Parts: sequence; C-alpha cells; structure tokens
Amino acid sequence: MHKSRRLLTLLLLLTVLSSRRLWCIAGDFCSWKGSGLSSDSRSRAVEQVHLRCTEGSLEWMYPVRALRVILEPNLINSKHTTVCIKPHSQFQGANLYVERSRELHLLVNEVDGVRKVHCFGMGSSQRVALFLQASPQKDLSRRTTGFQYELLNNQTSGAVFQKFALVEDACRPCDNEDLLMAVCTSDFVVRGSIIHVFHDLGTQISQVDINALRVHRQRNSIFQPDDITGTWSGHIRTLLQCRVRKGAGDFLFTGSEHFGDAWLGCAPRYKDFIEIYQKAKKLRSNPCDFQT
Repeated sequence: MHKSRRLLTLLLLLTVLSSRRLWCIAGDFCSWKGSGLSSDSRSRAVEQVHLRCTEGSLEWMYPVRALRVILEPNLINSKHTTVCIKPHSQFQGANLYVERSRELHLLVNEVDGVRKVHCFGMGSSQRVALFLQASPQKDLSRRTTGFQYELLNNQTSGAVFQKFALVEDACRPCDNEDLLMAVCTSDFVVRGSIIHVFHDLGTQISQVDINALRVHRQRNSIFQPDDITGTWSGHIRTLLQCRVRKGAGDFLFTGSEHFGDAWLGCAPRYKDFIEIYQKAKKLRSNPCDFQT
C-alpha cells in the first residue's frame, strides 16, 4: 500500500514538473468550474487552478487525468491556520489528495467518506496544494466531482466549527465569559424556541429546528421570515454526541455558519443570559453591547 502511494505520488509530481504546458485558470479567484473535455486529450499536462479566497467552491465535470488546486489566499498577516473541505454530495469520478512534503495523502475517496467534512492544518506556508486524480472511465457518462472549501481562523468563530471536525470537546458547556463573547463574535445570534430535534445516526449530526422570535444577527440568510406568523425559522446543526433535546422556553442561539449551514455554539436560556449580561454591564465587563 505504501509502495503504491509513493508510486502514485511520484507519477503525479513528475507529470506536473514535466508538463510542457501548464494551464492556470483563475476563474473568479474564489470559485472555479470547468470540464475535462475542454483539455487536449493528447496532452499529459496537468491543469492547475489557483483559488485566492478564504472560502469558495470547485466543480470539475467529466474529470480526466488530474487537476491541481492551489489554495493561496491574498491575505496579509493571515491567521487562518485550518482548511476544511466539504465534498459535493455527488462526488464522482476522482479521488482527492492533499500534498504534504512532496507526497500525496488521500483525503476523499469517491467510494466512501463523501459526506464527511475534512479539516487539516495549513502549516507555516499559508499555501495548500490539493490534487484531484480522475478515476479510469470506459465511457463519457456525466460525472462531476468537486468540493467547497473554507479557511478558518482559530481565534474566531471558525474555531467552533473546527471542533466538530477535529476534536471531541464540542459539547463542552459555555461559561459566563463564553456566553458574553458569543453574542459579540458569532455569525448568528437568534432568540427563539426549539420546535423539533432530528438525530441522524449516519452522519452523527443532530438538526435543531428553530422558531425564532428575533434574529439579532446572521451572516447569511439561514433564518427566513414567515410573512403569515411574523416569526423566523431555520435549522441549526450540532454533534449527535451532544445529545441536544427539545426544551421549553426561549433560548439565545449563537454559533458559526459554514458551507451554508448554521452550527451551534452557546445556547443559554434567554432569561439566564439577560441576567448574566446585566450583571456584566453594571461591572462594565461586557465585551460588547447587546440590545435586549
């Protein structure tokens, strides 16, 4: 197995280095969409794509040979230290590798592991190289492979999502300091109640359906208004191991948004948070102002 991996690594790297023609398509610098059918079938060149944002996506239709993807955000003094990759639901026709020390390490196999989010450190170079190796195909049936990517800053709300992918302490209760900081730094802050909780044993993820009385903040439009009831609704994800259950009363839901989903951070009962916030405000220890 180790010999085959080294052989694959050597062949792919030699292909990159020996190619007389190296295509570089920047797209919109955040996302890229292309087709293997547009390349010269006689060429051994490896198509290369540069993505220079902290989040985006890639879609490769009719994958042929290989595609080298460079994640290199145009950021000065960037503190983004973690890359998270979410494969498309219809990830077919290729395997995804990450280059490390001139070796390729399998990240996503088209046969299994597609539904999982994969996170890994960027190291000190602030540059990550990925390799999509097309699988042998006997016909040109429509196959599409691709993924979404995010670069996370460990000192922001991105660290919340990183816990779900990298470590097992995501269910740790929030203390008062965590709660006060959550309303200042979270991607979403929503007051509401729990309608239902769905547990998915396959993905080991729980989905919490929220009826929101007020959306204080959200980065994207995850929570949508209902014109009839005047309330908002949305879904929040968390780990199955956190054992989230439906509880009565209003909560203040906070967390981070990743790949179009809301991930639960701190979620105190609203009346408890108000008491904590008012005490901190009297002591002038609240990190930010919150409209109650």
